[in-house]
Amino acid sequence: MNKFIAPSLLAADFGNLQRDIEMINKSDADWFHIDVMDGVFVPNISFGMPVIKAIKKHAKKTMDVHLMIVDPDRFIEDFKNVGADILTVHYEACPHLHRTIQAIKAQGMKAGVSLNPHTPIAVLEDIITDLDLVLIMSVNPGFGGQHFIENTYKKVEQLKSLIEFSSSNALIEVDGGVTDENIEKLSHAGVDAFVAGSFVFKSKNPLKTISNLKKLAIG
Repeated sequence: MNKFIAPSLLAADFGNLQRDIEMINKSDADWFHIDVMDGVFVPNISFGMPVIKAIKKHAKKTMDVHLMIVDPDRFIEDFKNVGADILTVHYEACPHLHRTIQAIKAQGMKAGVSLNPHTPIAVLEDIITDLDLVLIMSVNPGFGGQHFIENTYKKVEQLKSLIEFSSSNALIEVDGGVTDENIEKLSHAGVDAFVAGSFVFKSKNPLKTISNLKKLAIG
């Protein structure tokens, strides 16, 4: 089973964004993780369309775009146009989740659903076979650099069981507080893709840090 490392550009140096993008291109990372926040669904604002379009010009790897916004349906086509390969929406922001997922797939992107820390896995029972990815938030969404929520391991195991029971092909992604101290345990629990922000970009040698995370994830 492949394991994917997805450095989060939310933790990059915005004054040297191209430099950090090229570092990820050269690294053992697999995806670019891009958090889009609207200041409504979460108490922060991040990348808009022009910035994502600019990132796409330089990025040579999969663009994993995570929408932390209300009413994401309005922007699905826009995110396709600026370069998203995977588009993940929040369960909590989508009253008509099945329709949203179908709209993402209709644009030729892979479709993911994210769950906040307090949202149970059971809410995905009726849609798990339609999903390419489930993103479990292991911190409260909105800001980087938070501490990992320990209950995440249990949620990953529950999700893995649901995926296997349903014969779904969905990947499991975890976002928040991923470090070299918990990535092995997460991998053993069933995680396929690991979002790492501050731990990568605040390290003395991001290339080496990414390489080490990849080795630990593979085991």
